[in-house]
Amino acid sequence: MSDNRPAGRVVAELGRPETPAETAARKAESSRLHRQRQTVNNLVYSLIATLGIVLVIVLLVPRNSPGTVGKPVDWKSVAAQGTGTEPDSLLSPDLPKGWSANAAELRTGGAADIDDWHIGFIAPDKQYVGLDQGFKADDTWVVTEVDSIRATGSQTIDGVKWVVYDNRADSSANVTYALVTTHGSSTVVLAGTAAPKYFDTVARALSPQLGAPQSDGSTN
Repeated sequence: MSDNRPAGRVVAELGRPETPAETAARKAESSRLHRQRQTVNNLVYSLIATLGIVLVIVLLVPRNSPGTVGKPVDWKSVAAQGTGTEPDSLLSPDLPKGWSANAAELRTGGAADIDDWHIGFIAPDKQYVGLDQGFKADDTWVVTEVDSIRATGSQTIDGVKWVVYDNRADSSANVTYALVTTHGSSTVVLAGTAAPKYFDTVARALSPQLGAPQSDGSTN
């Protein structure tokens, strides 16, 4: 008994067996779509792998923000090592118990070739007061140190006049309060996130080194 069924694959849309050319075209298109899907999948897998590597790096690399407590630094010892290297003595205040520093370094050859003696103080409430003593600094340096906030007034503390930058209305800012004064070749900036009373503490401790006479501790 003979088999009269047509040769080739019957395609429902055509209602007849597909020709060899149509078979070849169909297989080529199927192969193209498969490669396309594989390419998209590979891109997704690569992106996931890359993000995973970035996440691992972020988790492993140590980060030390200004207010991080970290290991205490002996700022007096570091200041003593830098004695005589700048036109003015490096400031080294005596602070009461409960204060610490997470950084102390003399930064040379910085922006606009301005040397900067920096101490990162941690107040008793764990908030930050940065001390920066710029030698022969200009106004641009000050603007950078106070994070571009505007001066809001002035205050004399133990005979030293400070310009006040009060930015506490923006609690998310890197600098919420700052004090700035000058002495000799130095421009001194106290800036950070601590309460004003802690800035007052540092300013009072600095006053003897800023040429002010010893006082009874009252704010003028």
